[in-house]
Amino acid sequence: MNNEKLTLPDMGWSAFYQSQLSVEETEEQRPLRVTEVHRNSIETMGVDGQLRVPVSRMMVEHGMAVGDWVLTNIDSVHVERVLDRKSLIKRGSAGLEAVAQLIAANVDTLFIVSSCNADFNIARLERYLALAHQAEVEPVVVLTKADMCEDSLAYIERARELQNVQVITIDATAGDTVEHLAPWCGIGQTVALVGSSGVGKSTITNTMMGLDILTRAIREDDAKGVHTTTARCMHRMVSGGWLIDTPGMRALRLVDARDAVDAVFEDISDLALTCKFNDCMHEHEPSCAVLAAIADGSLDENRVNRWKKLVREEDSAIETIAESRAGHRKCH
Repeated sequence: MNNEKLTLPDMGWSAFYQSQLSVEETEEQRPLRVTEVHRNSIETMGVDGQLRVPVSRMMVEHGMAVGDWVLTNIDSVHVERVLDRKSLIKRGSAGLEAVAQLIAANVDTLFIVSSCNADFNIARLERYLALAHQAEVEPVVVLTKADMCEDSLAYIERARELQNVQVITIDATAGDTVEHLAPWCGIGQTVALVGSSGVGKSTITNTMMGLDILTRAIREDDAKGVHTTTARCMHRMVSGGWLIDTPGMRALRLVDARDAVDAVFEDISDLALTCKFNDCMHEHEPSCAVLAAIADGSLDENRVNRWKKLVREEDSAIETIAESRAGHRKCH
């Protein structure tokens, strides 16, 4: 980040955040935006520039994300509180417990990055779409490396099977990437990049910042890359907006996202409401509208199976949370 003097609106501040401040807070405290989260501190930016702020481990663990707005006292470097977010992207953490891991806060658009090679996975894209729907941010599927494969149109057509999402293709190394992504990257706007390793996220970040960020070649044997981003951090783009890059996700677990899953598969979830039985599992039940649609060819069976898998995961996660809370109550 350079030494350019920035205003709060430049950083994404809006009436939504201002309305949360009392008159006393407006006079005595300063808003800062979180650009990095560490174990015992956060990197922030404000109208006076960059500032590292010490925070407690408990504050970090109980909910602080890159993109957050925090209030600190003008006379001392101390976080008073985290402002309410207009959006929060989160996923289930690894392990048996269904615990949410915060990815990014106050994001306007989620760029879901995939490449036109063996990495392309429609089921993974659907999970990322559910992530965006849960956070109530606009999803955009960004396909990279189309110039490096023989039949990029096949990947583009598959991506366009996804509902309610725009699909664009870019050459992440080309200068016109900034132009292609400009509608979502203007002054005050914030985007987050998600996708597995090697799809070109760091190259996109490099191009959008106009800087050289380390990228490493893809392994030719399996088209997979290696991690080049090891922590979430927020960068200023040459277009004036903000970009939150994230490490490649080997696994993406959703948490508390049933409504988001139904939104991604809206046609299936709506049809399921017309089944004869309210608890229809869409397996062998009579008068199942979903099975009837598969039989007449109006629904793709593979897509239905992906929907059912995500629904089962969500139901299992809800049970795990309920069991964990019950155990906690017994202990107290």
